[in-house]
Amino acid sequence: MNNDMTETERLLINLKKQVFAEDISVIIAPAFTNLQHAYESTREHPIEVAAQNMHQSKNGAFTGEVSAEMLKSVGVKTVILGHSERRSYFNENDALLAEKVNAALENDMTVIFCIGEELEDRKKNNHFNVIKEQLEGGLLHISKEAWKDIVIAYEPVWAIGTGETASAEQAQEVHSFIRKTVAESYSDKIADMVSILYGGSVKPDNAKEIFGQKDVDGGLIGGASLDVESFMAIINAFE
Repeated sequence: MNNDMTETERLLINLKKQVFAEDISVIIAPAFTNLQHAYESTREHPIEVAAQNMHQSKNGAFTGEVSAEMLKSVGVKTVILGHSERRSYFNENDALLAEKVNAALENDMTVIFCIGEELEDRKKNNHFNVIKEQLEGGLLHISKEAWKDIVIAYEPVWAIGTGETASAEQAQEVHSFIRKTVAESYSDKIADMVSILYGGSVKPDNAKEIFGQKDVDGGLIGGASLDVESFMAIINAFE
């Protein structure tokens, strides 16, 4: 919940001046109020626009909610689901997220599906069980054909705003586990195809090391994306 329309426009103007490598996909996820403007503003640029959330129903008495159809009507075809803040602050569980995933896929949307463990789970060495449960509960029910529209984002919640820092090796360990879990449920081909992003306090000074890991395909960037200079430094860490 950052940036009003003026702040979003300022960020977009600066971002559109940048040059991205052809093999890099850049996606921004503004607040709902700025989605249509962001989409219209970036139509001629290699920047995609995603929503931060959506409701699982097509319509109905769900005041304050936004459906997949509504997002598509303003040009948005990608949605982030299961973000750690949605799970924590708004009590979104695996069953609800499975419904949201289904609704998004039924509307031919791309899903960035977030998973990750809390600090207590990491300290108890229970993080792999948590990751597996989140995958099984929210995502591993989909058809093999649907995986072309799935991106997974691993967020170690304990490494976001806690003072704790996840190492590149810890990121790789979990990303490898995620890929292995997908392979066991579907196939090596699908597991190798799916992009797995890392979202744990990625900054310009640690991006290169994190993105250099074998199974880390990109980043889910939080606060650092609000400043174009730091955002571009992270993007360019792939080069």
